[in-house]
Amino acid sequence: MHEDLLQLRGQFPILERSVYMISNSLGAMPRGVFNAMESFASTWATRGVRAWHEGWWEMPVSVGNLLCDILHAPHGSISMHQNVSIAETVLLSCFDFSGKRNKIVYEALNFPSVMYIMEEQKRRGARIVEVAGTEDGISVPIERLLEAIDEETLLVPVSHVLFRSAYIQDAQRIIERAHAVGARVILDVYQSAGTVPVDLSALNVDFAVGGSVKWLCGGPGAGYLYVRPDLAKELKPAATGWQAHARPFEFEAGAMDWGDPEFRFLNGTPHIPALYAAQEGYRIIRAIGTTKIRERSLHLTDLLLTEARDARIPVCCPAERAERGGTVALAPKQAARLCQELLQREIVVDYRPRSGVRVSPHFYSSEEECRTVVRTAAQILKSLPDV
Repeated sequence: MHEDLLQLRGQFPILERSVYMISNSLGAMPRGVFNAMESFASTWATRGVRAWHEGWWEMPVSVGNLLCDILHAPHGSISMHQNVSIAETVLLSCFDFSGKRNKIVYEALNFPSVMYIMEEQKRRGARIVEVAGTEDGISVPIERLLEAIDEETLLVPVSHVLFRSAYIQDAQRIIERAHAVGARVILDVYQSAGTVPVDLSALNVDFAVGGSVKWLCGGPGAGYLYVRPDLAKELKPAATGWQAHARPFEFEAGAMDWGDPEFRFLNGTPHIPALYAAQEGYRIIRAIGTTKIRERSLHLTDLLLTEARDARIPVCCPAERAERGGTVALAPKQAARLCQELLQREIVVDYRPRSGVRVSPHFYSSEEECRTVVRTAAQILKSLPDV
């Protein structure tokens, strides 16, 4: 399925020396990033401070527009931030938790960094409702989550794809339930963007957050925040800065005078080097299209599951294709040791507690690499003590 995508392998240097199967943690760096970083250095060296007025200042929006194309959102609705934690903090600063509608409802299998941020909103009066997952740790029962969202719920920060198990949650039903009771949804698309098609406009989601480290192959330091355009005109973040001001270079004292909606959720001086680095990966993903990437991903994860079943290695991921993101976690009892052994053999994977050895092929991965990972794992497990 889509073997033609293997022609792009030459654009990713690490594939020349490693079986690189961890794109759900850090996507392979495109070769074009070298040129992008040279361009940043050259611009700084030759244009100096003039670079701010020659493109740098607008980069958190112009780079965000590349993501708008991938995530099917209107241009100007995605702004770039250093990471999801900062993007979430900016967004949360728009809301008041002192009233009756002050609940935050999220799933117990959410990414911990998001949980930490939400829990700290208790200082501001928020009530936290954490919806427990299933015993197998793969999913959160959708009915249980929907039931927890009520008329006192303000925000529902949920993951589109769960990071431990690659389970795809029914974002549409969650959004519809939240809107029915007047709540807002913050959809974390970190583990879906770039490998599972996401249409933010069709979902009618209020907010979305994510980062470029993983399937987008954009590297660290390029998180992003989507705000639905009608809401962007109304909200006023307390966590703000001069990029959000209508006339930042007038250096006016006093209260904020909000600028255009696309700049409203920005704050201090932007992270220019990371924005240079991120663009090459975005352009590659946009050119291929996430529908084609998704088809390739399902083909490769199906193969991983077949190999794991034949090798009698337990897994932690959904069996159903429609419920499965881009990762298959091998989950033997010796998973932590297995990960170490695989890394020593230049098979690049990672280990997560209560998940296992996460194996994440991307569009540039081959069938043979998938077989190699599982068959090597099976050989290693034979030599490890059964603990």
